[in-house]
Parts: sequence; structure tokens; C-alpha cells
Amino acid sequence: MHPPRRGVLDVPGARLYFEVRGYGPPLLCIPTGNGDATPFGPLADTLASAHTVITYDRRGFSRSPVFDVVDDDRRVLVDAWDARHLIDHVCDQPADVFGTCSGAIVALALLQTQPRRVRTLVAHEPPLASVLPDAPHWLRFYEELYATYRDNGIDAAKEMFRDHVGLEGETRPPEGFQLPPQQLQELLARLRRNQVFWFEHETRSFPAFRPDLAALRRYANRLVLAGGTTSQEQYAYRPNRELARLLGLAVVHFPGGHLGHITHPLEFAETLLDVLHSRRPAS
Repeated sequence: MHPPRRGVLDVPGARLYFEVRGYGPPLLCIPTGNGDATPFGPLADTLASAHTVITYDRRGFSRSPVFDVVDDDRRVLVDAWDARHLIDHVCDQPADVFGTCSGAIVALALLQTQPRRVRTLVAHEPPLASVLPDAPHWLRFYEELYATYRDNGIDAAKEMFRDHVGLEGETRPPEGFQLPPQQLQELLARLRRNQVFWFEHETRSFPAFRPDLAALRRYANRLVLAGGTTSQEQYAYRPNRELARLLGLAVVHFPGGHLGHITHPLEFAETLLDVLHSRRPAS
């Protein structure tokens, strides 16, 4: 175990809560649509044997309050700047970056706008509807999902999301990696609050974000598109398959499904370390 060193960082319009584990080359982990650093815990503990691992709550989620009106149209780019501020605050060198789900969208935006701060980027299953051949269908779905949330409440919207997106499979950490009861209750309370922020400010804007393909192509040697071994038939896998085609890359498979970093933390960490090590120049 690597007890985290906790801190907060003031950024324009928000305050970011972050945790740092271990020592070595910096590795920033950008969280999913739940926005919370805590689910990264077992993965981060394992990675900390070889890296300085930075995890954080994205702005507006959990322990990272926002102080300005949220501009949904700029959310992805603002989150990318937050990631850059964290790298600058914790490190004096470029960082490896791992982002999954919504965090992978932020990570792609970070690479295209702040390439000098990124060493290797692993983007795991970003739900980028905008790049799909059937993008209009999926963008319309997210608009309807938001309307369902506004008209019928969060439970109806969550059911609609599960039915349409199809994120089947286990979602909990394996035995021996669960949080103590009190910490679990605190996390679940944060995640319930985070669901409101996600529906209000992320449901429509993140899937509709249009990555700069020319920039990503320019930095493709730093980019790893990742997907789950058990999620290849699910929606969240498809955008990386399309990005791989557009950028001339391959999809690298990681253990588990869309939440493999939670359900298979040890195996996922081993694969991530192998990928990052393979990108290091020979000494």
C-alpha cells in the first residue's frame, strides 16, 4: 500500500482535490464520468511501485468545487487545462497520462492542446459519439437522455442509459480491494451527488466533443488507444476502433471491460506498466 499524499490546487474557477502516491516518473490518472479519484485507489497503489501517481477529482465532482458558472461547451478543454495545471504543480517534467471513459476524452484534449506536458497518453474507451459513422444517432440519444433526466428524473435516465449503451458486467473491485464500510459510504454519497453534475453538464457536451484529428495524428507516436478485452461489442469500445482507423493506430487491449481499472486492478496495472515501459527510449 502507498498512503496518498493529499492536496488541493486552486485553478481558474475551481479548486482541485488531488492525491499523490509513490515516486518515479509522473503518471496522471484522469477519472471517468463519476469524476472521483477514489475508485482509482487499488490501481494507483499498484502503479505507485514504479511511478509518482497523481489522481484527482475533476472540477465540479466530489471534493473539487467550482466557483464560476459552468460553460458546458468548453467543459472538455477546461478539464484539459486543469490536468495540465496538476502536472505543472506536482511535476517538473512531462507526465504519462491515463484517462478512461470521460477522462479519456479529457486526455485526448490534453494531448492535442498541451503536447509538451504529455509523455505517453493511454486513452481507454472514450465515449466519443462525434467520431462514429452513426454519430447523429448517438448524439440524438444523448440529447434524449438529458431530456429524460430533466423530465422524469435521474433514475429513469440511468435506466435509459443502461438499456441503450449496454455496459454489462462487474463494476466492483475484487475481494480484498474493497473500501472499509465508512469510506465506501462516503464514496457512494459523493457519487450520488456527482450523477447530478454529470447529467447536467457532461451528458451532452463530452460525447459531442470533436477531437482535432490533425493534431492527434501529429502526436500519434505518444498515443495509445486502449479497449477492454470483454467490451469489444459494447458502445464505449467503438470510438477508439474508429479513431484507430482514422489515425492509423491499433487498439491495445487491457484486462476486463469498460471498468477494467476497477474490476481487474492488478492485471490492468501490469498491462499499463508494460505499455508505458515499451514507449520509453532505451537507456
